[in-house]
This record gives sequence, C-alpha cells and structure tokens, in this order.
Amino acid sequence: MYAFSRAVNSIHSEDVKQLMKQASGKNLISFAGGMPNNDLFPVEQIDEIYNSLPEGLKKLCFQYGPSSGYPPLIKSLETYLKSKGLVVGDNKILITTGSLQAISIITQEFVNEGDIILTENPCFVGALTVFETFGAEIQSIPIDENGINIEALKSKIQSLDRQPRFLYITPNYHNPAGIIYSPERKKELLEVLSGTGIILIEDDAYSDLYFDKEEKHLLKPMKSFGVKDVEIIYTGSFSKILGPGFRLGYMLSSEEIFDKAETVKQGLDTCTSTFMQILANEFLAQNKLEPYVTFLRSEYLERKNLLQKYLKTYMPEEVSWNEPKGGFYVWLKLPAHIKSTDVFKESVAKGVVFVTGRTFDPAGRKDDRLRLSFSNMPKDQIEKGVKILSEAIIKVLRNSKVVLS
Repeated sequence: MYAFSRAVNSIHSEDVKQLMKQASGKNLISFAGGMPNNDLFPVEQIDEIYNSLPEGLKKLCFQYGPSSGYPPLIKSLETYLKSKGLVVGDNKILITTGSLQAISIITQEFVNEGDIILTENPCFVGALTVFETFGAEIQSIPIDENGINIEALKSKIQSLDRQPRFLYITPNYHNPAGIIYSPERKKELLEVLSGTGIILIEDDAYSDLYFDKEEKHLLKPMKSFGVKDVEIIYTGSFSKILGPGFRLGYMLSSEEIFDKAETVKQGLDTCTSTFMQILANEFLAQNKLEPYVTFLRSEYLERKNLLQKYLKTYMPEEVSWNEPKGGFYVWLKLPAHIKSTDVFKESVAKGVVFVTGRTFDPAGRKDDRLRLSFSNMPKDQIEKGVKILSEAIIKVLRNSKVVLS
C-alpha cells in the first residue's frame, strides 16, 4: 500500500471519473455528458482558419507563450467581455487551461487546509473535487428557482466560527439545476456579501447559450454591477461554445489577484496551449463566434424541446422537473423515498445513463434528484432514452411501495 496524500482522497473524484466514462460509453444512450455533440463542432471553420494562417503564426502555434495568455487572444477577450457589460479596464484577464483550472488557481491562491469555502447545493462536481483536493471545509447553501437561498446564506455566515474564503456560484443555467439567478436575487446576494470580506467566484460557462434573446438581460454578470465592496472573480470557458478539447478558459480579476494567480499558473503548466489560443483568437477576431453560437442555440433548443416533450409523455406523475431557458441540463426531482442511485442501477442495465443527484451534493448524501444533459444527445435517441429511464423509475417506485407495505 502506498502512503497517498490527503489531496487525492476527494469524495467526488470517483464521481467525476465515472461521469467521464459514462459520458463517452459506447452502446449507451447517455444523458450524462455535459458537453456538446461531436457533430456540432466547427470543424470546417477551424480547418479554414488554420490553413489560412501565415507560416510564422503556424510556427508560433507550436511554441511556449506567456503564462498570462496569448496577447492577441486577451485583446479579443476584452472586446468579448465588454459586450457582456464587464469592465475590463480595471481588471486583468488570465487565460487558463479550461475554466476548472481557473477555479483551481483561485483555490490555491486563497485556501489553506481547513479553510471554509461556501458553495451552492447542488454544486458543479468539478469544483467540489478541486475544493476537496485542497483540504477545504465545504459549507453549502440550498438554491431555489431564483438562485441561492438568501436567508440560509445569512444564517450560515452568522453561524460560522471563522470567515469563509469565498463563495462559489454558477448563476447562469446552473450545472446541474439549470436555473438562472433572478436580477433581484443577484442584488440581494451582493448586499449580503457587502463588507464581509468574502470573495465571490462567479463561474459563467453557459450564459451565451440562451434560448430566447428576450431573456438575455437576465444574464448580466454580477461583476458588471459596479459593486465596490464585494470582490468578484469572474470565470468563463470556451468548452461549451467552441469545444471542450480546446481546454481554454479564463478569469477576470483585480490586478492584485491576477498577479498571484499568474504565479500559481506558472507552477501548474507554464502556459496554456499556444496552438489552441491562436485558433480561438482567430475564431473571435474573424467574427465567427456569434454565428456559430447562434447555430448552437437553435440545436440545443430543439434537443431541449424534444426532451421536455418525452418527459411529459413518459414520466410518472410523481416526478417533477424544471424547463431550462438555456444551457445543457434538466434537473429531475424524484419522490423523497426513492434514490437516483437505485434508478441508475435499473436504467444502466437497459443501456441508459445519467448523473445521480448525490454527485452534486457537497456532502455526497442527498440523492432524490438526477441530472439529464440534452446537449450531447443524438435527437433520434431522446425518446428511447426517456422511455427506458421512465420505466426504471416506475420499477423502483413499485419496489419501494412493496417494501413500505
């Protein structure tokens, strides 16, 4: 037996490993993967971009770059973020190897073992794994359809014997719950954090994937509100709007936080892939992103509508769910007396996988929910998948009634 460090004993790391296997499993109908469908990637556009690069820029693709990021991409990102209302001038952008690296960098920057981190419940499992790896004590606050529960947050902060280092949230098309924070809830949240010294990490991977442009105003980042007495670090990603294989994310923060984050970044991987940064920059600079994301919105809307249609057709009346207004996810609520892990055992035997609710609970216990991702699903498999899943739930419900009687 090896004497492994405490850092590798994350209770959620096995969930992440299983999730990645399930998402790409052959001969499975998978609602598990929170990722785009392979057939939607902009292969032709990227081919065209690379083939048209000058020889010198092609050579640069293979070279190391600055730890902070490829300067032309940072410039292009400034324009992109300004279009979201973010004030870039007073802040600095750090390019990261996926937004999960940004979360990891921030955690290394601020968290010592035993420090408290606040999260939502449910919470993005990748972030939970990072927080556990660095030995943080995670305290979670429930969410509802409008965002984090403000009274529960106030109560939690008051009950703690020491100040949390930060609060981590995903306010736009939440993973896994699919909700958007209402403007009122965002304002209330900032009022609660005001003057506490608790940093807010605003993780925003999905806000470009809205279904109705009339609701675009709801996606305004809190970092754009101009609140002076709450430190906000904004993180974003190209994984959902260009491709996860690019492994490109970024963080926008004050200069002081940026400087320490760049130091951490140097110790992790020196720099993010120059090759991918150059391709992404050209995609942005040549104004290819918005037409492509417009195409993605229509594709995901079609998949969401199909999923909603078949959930209404096949699901037993005891099951309820949200109808998302964007993003990738539907969050099903089961009757309290059955577990999504039991449903999973039944459905995987019939060839359908999803992600259990327990995966997203920071404590790894609450298991009356399940996450369905429609983004990666072939449209012609959605009905069959929902039908099998519904049959699995009905079987578990029936068995639970027999036990109860």
